[in-house]
Amino acid sequence: MIPRNDHLKAVQRLLRDNPVVALIGARQVGKTTLAKEVAQRRSRTHFFDLESSADRARLTDSLLALSPLTGLVVLDEVQRRPELFPTLRVLADRRPIRARFLVLGSASPNLLRQSSESLAGRIAYYQLPCLSLAETGSGKAAELWLRGGFPRSFTARSHVQSYRWRQDFVATFLERDMPGLGISVPSQTMERFWTMIAHYHAQLWNGSELGRAFGMSQHAMRRYLDALEATFMVRVLKPWSANLAKRQVKTPKVYIRDSGVLHRLLDIRDRTALERHPKVGASWEGFVMENIIRTLGVEERQCYFWAAHAGAEVDLVVPDRSGRLRGFEIKRTSSPGVTRSMRTAMADLDLRSLDLIHAGDETFPLAKGIRAVAVAKLLDDL
Repeated sequence: MIPRNDHLKAVQRLLRDNPVVALIGARQVGKTTLAKEVAQRRSRTHFFDLESSADRARLTDSLLALSPLTGLVVLDEVQRRPELFPTLRVLADRRPIRARFLVLGSASPNLLRQSSESLAGRIAYYQLPCLSLAETGSGKAAELWLRGGFPRSFTARSHVQSYRWRQDFVATFLERDMPGLGISVPSQTMERFWTMIAHYHAQLWNGSELGRAFGMSQHAMRRYLDALEATFMVRVLKPWSANLAKRQVKTPKVYIRDSGVLHRLLDIRDRTALERHPKVGASWEGFVMENIIRTLGVEERQCYFWAAHAGAEVDLVVPDRSGRLRGFEIKRTSSPGVTRSMRTAMADLDLRSLDLIHAGDETFPLAKGIRAVAVAKLLDDL
């Protein structure tokens, strides 16, 4: 098992300060494993798995069942019993606090809405992502890129077993998990849409074009996209709008969050197939971007891209604490160099810095405010 100590400490901090903590994230990302690690460090814990009929029966009268409990109470797959949230509000308001609650679930729209309405001011959210380079080590970058960051996919004994796990994951997610989250889209329709999004990976969202391909409205396409975003399968990266005279792109970009899932949707089974695939550069861009965001520790709402219709663009821009922007360009090359687009972005956005993340081995300056950063040294040099 790969230690996830940073996430463990973060959840423990939140539990100290909040009566209820929601640990959210994609299915199979490791929420239950992390919750058990948190529980092991507590003197008294109670664990309810709401996929278990026995545990659901124990909570038939939830107030009666939960009121006497002290210590840490873990409720796994809480989206299956959203009616628990009003009970948690009552228990969270007791003084002194007798128990703290760690609720686990995928962030379906219904779950987030009901929890925020019932537990406003009482709940903190923590999103558990897939494995990152900080957890696997930079020496495993190639394997992490190919297999993705779902723990069971990354730690599989072979590429074949990893790919089979991802096949099963996609099928189960479409056929069981999405309906269980209240997302009523036929599995075959969603699989086709998800696959098409994989072919648009790292490109601008074009709902009209997708709608024509499906024979549906662009509003339906956006609803499908929102469902995949809400379940952590897709990242919708918003455009940054600067106060400039030139025309700027105002359409978001779409990415499949996990590179392993992307490769399953594109039927890429091994490193040779990946190297030969026309989406290899886009796949690399998405993989590196996710790891930049994790390394910086920034919130999702702070992540943007910038592009002008004249051609200048930056793959990722993130405001720093002072409000100035840091820019990141991602190129799968071992010979990075400064481009006209980079110089334009530096001037137009008044960037604090611009890092060109590349596939080589060294980090070095390219120009004033611009440097080349090797993926192998990403953790140290950002």
